[in-house]
This record gives sequence, structure tokens and C-alpha cells, in this order.
Amino acid sequence: MMRSVASSLKRLNTEYIDLLWVHLWDNTTPTEEVMRGLDDLVTRGIVHYIGISDTPAWIVSQANTIADFRGWNAFAAIQFEYSLLQRTPERDLLPMAKALDLAVTPWGAIGGGALTGKYLRGETGRVPDHSIRRSEHAGTIAQAVVDVAAELGVTPAQVAINWTRHRNQVMIPIIGASKEKQLIDSLGCLDFRLPEEALQRLHEVSKIELGFPHEFLKSDGVKEEAFGGLYESLDNHRG
Repeated sequence: MMRSVASSLKRLNTEYIDLLWVHLWDNTTPTEEVMRGLDDLVTRGIVHYIGISDTPAWIVSQANTIADFRGWNAFAAIQFEYSLLQRTPERDLLPMAKALDLAVTPWGAIGGGALTGKYLRGETGRVPDHSIRRSEHAGTIAQAVVDVAAELGVTPAQVAINWTRHRNQVMIPIIGASKEKQLIDSLGCLDFRLPEEALQRLHEVSKIELGFPHEFLKSDGVKEEAFGGLYESLDNHRG
């Protein structure tokens, strides 16, 4: 890690890195060792902030807890795949990011191009035919995105990217482009907000089961037992 940062500083011809990402957790190096090394980089001033990518929520929570208890610098941001085609981060990663005040930089917001509707039109692209991004269910979601875009007079890509931003936490989608017009199109998502009705349609067509314990804990029976029938009377800012 130290050699990698030193090499990056040399190639970039700079004295520091604003945000250093730990990419893909290796499940080999002890969490404490990684955090100690990252803290050293920040303390030395050659890295200003640290982020983590594509890592289970329990590891990120463990890492930041260790950093907090030891007075080290903790992760300030996290990135992972998140889109209308990939909503599983809503189970643990997104709630954890909000609880730990981590900025989220989701990648894959347009599903590799699947949410632009290109495959519905029979066009070719880099997503193979057997990919889950081109399944029948994915096609239904993509069609909903195309329909919403047509109603709002915007592009499907703008709708898909904008959808990832509509959460009550810091969301900064990572966008990719091979052409200038694609970049300009993606940035157009900043020019409008999705109406509530459109958001609900997109939520509904792409919804997933959160699984245990999330579905269990929000069931009426558990709420009744845990709160004595007063759950609906609570003003729960953590809910």
C-alpha cells in the first residue's frame, strides 16, 4: 500500500492524494493493520481522506469502530454497485453508510447501459446476453425507466442516475462515458428531480426483499410486541 501511494504521487506529480480508495477487500490482511497503515498515510499528510470500495458492511463497520476507539482516521466514503437493477445494498450497506455518516459513491447506476433501453431496442453493447442485467425482469425495469423518461422529456440514463441520488443521505453517483455526448447526457441528471409518483413507480417495479432480520423486524407482529402498540406514535428519526 505504501509503495502504491508513493508510485501514484510520482506519476501524478503531486505531493498528496485528496481521497485514497481501498479497492476490493482481500479478506487476508487484518483490518487493524489496514487501518493503521491508512492512518499513517493521513497523519503524514500525503493522503487527506480514505474511502473503501466493494467491501461487506460488517468489515467497514469493524474498521471504523477500530479507528474510532484508537483515535485513527476512519473511512469517509464508500462505493459499491447500486442501481435499479442492483438494490441489495439497501439491506446493510446503505443503512450502515448513513449511520456512520459515509458519503456513498455508487457505480453502475445505468446497469452497464441496460437502463438506457438500448437492449430493448435490439442494440448491441458490452453486457452479454446471459447477464442478469438483460433478464426478463431487468427488461421490465428498463422499460419503466424509458417510460418515465419519455413522460418527463429527459433521457433514460438521466432518470436511472437520478434515481440513485434520491435518498436521505450523501449520494454521488460515479458516471462513465466513452463519448463526450454521453458525459453531457449523464450530467443532465442534475437539471431536474424525479417526481414522487415516478419514484414510487420505479421503486415498485424494482423492489427487492430485504430478507432476515430486516423483514422480520418491521413486521406488524414484532412492532406490536416490542413497542406495546405504540410504534405508530413514535417520531423515529432513525427509522
